[in-house]
Amino acid sequence: MVRHAVTAFIPLFTLLHAAPAWCDQADALYSAKAIVTGQGEKNRQPGFRDCLTQVLVRVSGDQRLTARAEMADLLPRAGSFVQSFSYRDRLAGKPIHDEQGTYDRPHDLTCRYEPSVIDGLLADLESHPWHDARPALAVFLDVTRYQQAFRVSQENPRDAAMRDSFALAASALAMTVVFPSAQDGDEASSGQNAVDLAEAASTAGADMPLIGKLDWSDADHGWVASWHLSEGGREHSWTVRGVNFDEAFRVAVRGAAQILSGNGTP
Repeated sequence: MVRHAVTAFIPLFTLLHAAPAWCDQADALYSAKAIVTGQGEKNRQPGFRDCLTQVLVRVSGDQRLTARAEMADLLPRAGSFVQSFSYRDRLAGKPIHDEQGTYDRPHDLTCRYEPSVIDGLLADLESHPWHDARPALAVFLDVTRYQQAFRVSQENPRDAAMRDSFALAASALAMTVVFPSAQDGDEASSGQNAVDLAEAASTAGADMPLIGKLDWSDADHGWVASWHLSEGGREHSWTVRGVNFDEAFRVAVRGAAQILSGNGTP
């Protein structure tokens, strides 16, 4: 009640100055991108379906939506929910060198949506938008493959591919991840208690730690990834097996979003 009362008395000029920032945030949140082949209607429809699925999960943080039976009805009509769309030729600047011309050139299809339309679809799916500020996660990731073991750090060139992949996975959910420096990561791992990790996360410029283990498994033909997040006094853990590290990181971010958006456990 007190918070609402204070909000009611925010000066009008403050709201006017905040409006552009919210518009920028909404534009970023209520948009999605898919790779399509060419700009024809036939190839556009799969892109519309992909973008709708992405934006519903992105806005809500609820990864379970993709399994809802109602999605089977929404996806064939995906194009009707798009406010506007645009293309970017992924081979821009490269000459056309075959008789098919632009028909099979890959393009980024960006779809933008009216927030009220997506929020309405989420309500129909018994979900809701996640408009709260999305906390930045400090990722404490220990990797083991055969005789090699290390913690991913922000400055080691060895870890660049993993850092980039994690950042890409986070951007799909409008989230941010950072990695500790080698020194801070080692100090946090020495005790691995909640206080040490929280301090190291803060030092790295994040709001909370996400703890991960990535172990290579020949039996599973891929990585086994385990994730742990503390939130609101509750402990959450989830695991995925037999995946590449790109998918392991997508699972990490989707699980964190699931928890932090209030949509249950992964």
